[in-house]
Amino acid sequence: QVQLVESGGGLVQAGGSLRLSCAASGSGFSINAMAWYRQAPGKQRELVARLVTGGSPNYADSVKGRFTISRDNAKNTVYLQMNSLKPEDTAVYYCNAAIPQRFTTIMNQYWGQGTQVTVSS
Repeated sequence: QVQLVESGGGLVQAGGSLRLSCAASGSGFSINAMAWYRQAPGKQRELVARLVTGGSPNYADSVKGRFTISRDNAKNTVYLQMNSLKPEDTAVYYCNAAIPQRFTTIMNQYWGQGTQVTVSS
């Protein structure tokens, strides 16, 4: 089983920065894409940023220009650099990895446990 371990969440003032990291552990797998989602209180889960292997990043309009997704392929680790944080960024952030199942066309989705990001005004 592939596991995603997140770190970097916490409490920060508006205008501040945080860097989230997510490492995929295990062996014998490749990663098609890694992404960050978030779910704010009373809201649906939304895609924040996604990076397909060999592709370019995609961002939600609400975070463009402020957040940056990056990946260290050798470490199977994805990062989310969050700058100019706003109170509306407050949410539980989830790491996601799309990993193809061996010998099939099935794409398995793996999720981190979630990390709380709270931005105070």
